[in-house]
Amino acid sequence: MADDNLPSKKSSTSDIDAFLAKVAATPVTKAPGRRGRLLFALDATASRQPTWDRAAQIQGEMFAATAGLGGLELQLAFYRGFREFKVSKWVTDSAHLLRLMTSVFCLAGQTQIGKVLSHAINETGRDKVDALVFVGDCVEEDVDRLGHLAGELGLLGVPAFVFHEGGDPVAGFAFKQIAKLTGGAYCPFDAGSAQVLRDLLSAVAVFAAGGRPALEDLARRKGGDVLLIADQMRGR
Repeated sequence: MADDNLPSKKSSTSDIDAFLAKVAATPVTKAPGRRGRLLFALDATASRQPTWDRAAQIQGEMFAATAGLGGLELQLAFYRGFREFKVSKWVTDSAHLLRLMTSVFCLAGQTQIGKVLSHAINETGRDKVDALVFVGDCVEEDVDRLGHLAGELGLLGVPAFVFHEGGDPVAGFAFKQIAKLTGGAYCPFDAGSAQVLRDLLSAVAVFAAGGRPALEDLARRKGGDVLLIADQMRGR
């Protein structure tokens, strides 16, 4: 299938449209009255240092986008250095989370995506996680093992929305498999895609917090890429 082709280095219109269609088709399993729970995982190895500050700002804007929707609980997870993998508490305060992110610095090391997926599995076993967002640029792990973990996460109903920075083809293939096996979506981006990334992350956050009606309302107010998501959802 075309979706399994290796990615280009930059987000194209077709990439974004495909991502929006995936978000539109993803069911929301959040019980009424419960806050949406979004696990936000980041590669904090040395190659990602130039974009770390931008990620912190975007994450704060994700909270702002979900204001008034009954709230969003968000947990930060990241890996870096020599086998270092850390997670925050579940928080609802954007200022608190921004303080956590801005205190983190990147360290050289290998990827630990398997730990991200295993953590998401364990967390949803305790209290349902509505979506996993992962931002990374490379994969240095066994793809079959990652696929197995992604399949487990998919069976639990936790879609992974994977944002691929740069154009590494090995990473692109692995990230697409993770997105497919969890029932989520994949989207590449580069240094020139900050606004697109911001809009798409905010859309996923709104979707997790309030479902399709909330996303439709956001689209009416904001337009742009978010409007495209709402257009995909109409008639479903």
